[in-house]
Amino acid sequence: MVQRLQSRADRRKRILFLIAVFIVVFLTMFGRLIQLGTAEIETTGYVPKRPSVGRPSILDRNGNLLAIDVPSSGVYAEPRFIVDVDEAVEKLTAIFPDLDARELHQRLKSKAPFAWIKRQVTPAEEQALWDAGIPAVGFQREKRRVYPNGSLAAHVLGTVDIDNIGIAGIEKWIESQGLDVLRQTGMDLSHQNLQPVTLTLDIRIQHALQIELAKAIEKFGAKAGAGLVLDITNGEVLALASAPDFDPNTPADALKPDRINRIAAATFEMGSTFKALTTAMALDSGQFNIRSVIDASRPLAFGRFRIRDYRGKYRPLSLPEAFIYSSNIAMAKMAIALGPENFRAFLSRFGQMSRLTTELPESAHPQLPRSWREIDTATASYGHGIAVTPLQASIAVAALVNGGRLIRPTLIKGSDVEERVLAANLIKPETGEAMRFLLRLNARTGSARKAEVKGYFIGGKTGTAEKVVAGRYAKDLNLTSFMGVVPADDPRYLLLTILDEPKGLPETYGFRTSGWNAAPLGGAVFERILPMMSLMPSFDVRDVSFPSIVAQQAYGSELFSGATLHGASGHDTPIEEPL
Repeated sequence: MVQRLQSRADRRKRILFLIAVFIVVFLTMFGRLIQLGTAEIETTGYVPKRPSVGRPSILDRNGNLLAIDVPSSGVYAEPRFIVDVDEAVEKLTAIFPDLDARELHQRLKSKAPFAWIKRQVTPAEEQALWDAGIPAVGFQREKRRVYPNGSLAAHVLGTVDIDNIGIAGIEKWIESQGLDVLRQTGMDLSHQNLQPVTLTLDIRIQHALQIELAKAIEKFGAKAGAGLVLDITNGEVLALASAPDFDPNTPADALKPDRINRIAAATFEMGSTFKALTTAMALDSGQFNIRSVIDASRPLAFGRFRIRDYRGKYRPLSLPEAFIYSSNIAMAKMAIALGPENFRAFLSRFGQMSRLTTELPESAHPQLPRSWREIDTATASYGHGIAVTPLQASIAVAALVNGGRLIRPTLIKGSDVEERVLAANLIKPETGEAMRFLLRLNARTGSARKAEVKGYFIGGKTGTAEKVVAGRYAKDLNLTSFMGVVPADDPRYLLLTILDEPKGLPETYGFRTSGWNAAPLGGAVFERILPMMSLMPSFDVRDVSFPSIVAQQAYGSELFSGATLHGASGHDTPIEEPL
């Protein structure tokens, strides 16, 4: 009995001893791992990085590829195992001439456990490195973001960093849609197991817009330019361009100051295109109607400051005349008659007083007058002293002609429209018809005439604004713009074109106002894109009709009484709008 108890005690001691041994071994191993990890960070500064992560592909509305991941490799070294640093540097710089030999030598002689040599190498470079057979130099499989269309839609797509993380545009937006969370879980992501992101862009329309914009910038010697095509029925952006642009395959170019997205991330005084809002406010108030007459016979005085008309008529003007002759005096008088508070409230309802947000992370706050005195209201009525993004100006004009719905624009196909309606029934139906009539009249006989395209019923408004330089307006530097809608009787699409500092040409008689550059650019874009947009031209029908306007026998309504064919006009040159 005693021997049996002794045997059990011995076995228990042996088991406890073995457990103790295992504990000691594991504690030793764990401690060593902590020591190595700490030493790696503290003594070398190098920590092995995880390979770049996968991203979903990006497609246009028709399924055309805009961005995709492709397999790539990153080259790394284990400096502590390199025997001959000089030889390694010589071979590596022969394969990668862009590497700094001195900086590379310092990294490789540091005896660190890990050091990146170069990320995202080409297959040819990878093969050359294999052939060189450099000890302690290896590859880590990565993913590289490729944009097969180069600079096409660059300001929409944005770009990624060296670790394939989105840093601008839609690429950055994708991060906020759950990709960053998936990455933090350590999942091995690839574009094959991620749902593609489908945009509202149409690359055919985008390409046409960028090509015509580039032509106009070169022709008129402009500093920059921008353009937008918007479906005003649902807020979908079909094309967005800003020049100079960049190639997202070379992300560093996106950081250059002049590569800003001028449609969403910059603010401008939009000039006379703002007069569409002022006119709509006047009509909707009931204090003015389509037959109203405003006295523009002399400049409007505010102390020593005078509001004048550029190439003005200096006589009483009917409201349609005030619109097509783009009278600053008439616009200022209508805004003053309604009062600063009403004017501010109207602009606020149309989204001009606050920052407009979309899927694009890049968006700017409007620059508003510090006070809304009578003079501030007067100048803001014609787009002077108030700066907004071209995108938010566009959705406001869209709301004037789409039934009064202010729709937040989107770049993601399938985005719910009703969830993006910021306001509805902003204007009366008769105000909407009057605005469509005025835009069409201006394209028939006014400053937007050079945007006409045979067979299509285009409406539009031009704008020319003096640029602010060193806190003062420069009379010889202009930002010109054209805002066009089509078809004018039941608008479906809006086009915005902008030229920054265009020059006068002999063929424009030295004029640099928008009727001579931004409007023709709009016409060239319309001519290219309208056949792609399911809008059939009509050559044998009468122009669009505006029955209530014709019934009131307003100025210009005779052109739409049913007796005049599309495109008829007695003017040979466009009316010039004021600065």
